[in-house]
Amino acid sequence: MSKTYNITALELGPMENFIHLIQDSESKRTAIVDPAWDVPSILDTAKRCNMDITDILITHSHHDHINGIEGVLEQTDAQLHILKAELDFWGQQLPKPAIHHGGDHIKLGKTDIQILHTPGHTPGSACYLLDDDILTGDTLFVYGCGKCSLAGGDPEVMYHTLQKMAAELPSNTEIFPGHNYAIRPRSSMAEQISGNPFLHLKNLPDFIHYRMDIHDHVREDPYGPETPEATQACLHDH
Repeated sequence: MSKTYNITALELGPMENFIHLIQDSESKRTAIVDPAWDVPSILDTAKRCNMDITDILITHSHHDHINGIEGVLEQTDAQLHILKAELDFWGQQLPKPAIHHGGDHIKLGKTDIQILHTPGHTPGSACYLLDDDILTGDTLFVYGCGKCSLAGGDPEVMYHTLQKMAAELPSNTEIFPGHNYAIRPRSSMAEQISGNPFLHLKNLPDFIHYRMDIHDHVREDPYGPETPEATQACLHDH
């Protein structure tokens, strides 16, 4: 069955952010995921591609993912969507947001978008699942994952989130991350299970030690695949 949508990725800003545009093919309704940095470029792309911007989806509320919200709302009538847990963490007064919980669905024309609550980077981090594509924000990168040392981060929670994603998402699920930190912009879940060091660590203490004390000292982007043996060797060397 052919997909009812297409996804356009724009790399914008000094932190290599991916801003994604999800367009329903029939209605042309379009959701911007994490508008930031260069609103004119986002809107120009939408206009050029005949996209009708009707929705804004937020994966989490760190500044580099939300600093374009106001600019988009000034130019469109888009509905803002956010998880309640993230809105509570953020504490921002937003103009009539649609407040969601994990498991909710958003209809974008004929395109169904499921909201997954994936805490760890922040308490209300969300991923957006469409058929066999998932937009992961800063929860899961290609061969990496988001920091847990920033405001709202929790490595124990992140461990359980990533284990759940690895167990429940089909192996052919395509990951669209929130940053261009790896050797390629997106990847399958199967490739992450085999090559992402954060998915190699099967007990909580090892994961916390690697995420909080080791990873940022031994790995630099662009991230590439690592074997489970290499991850274990790195862990034991530190």
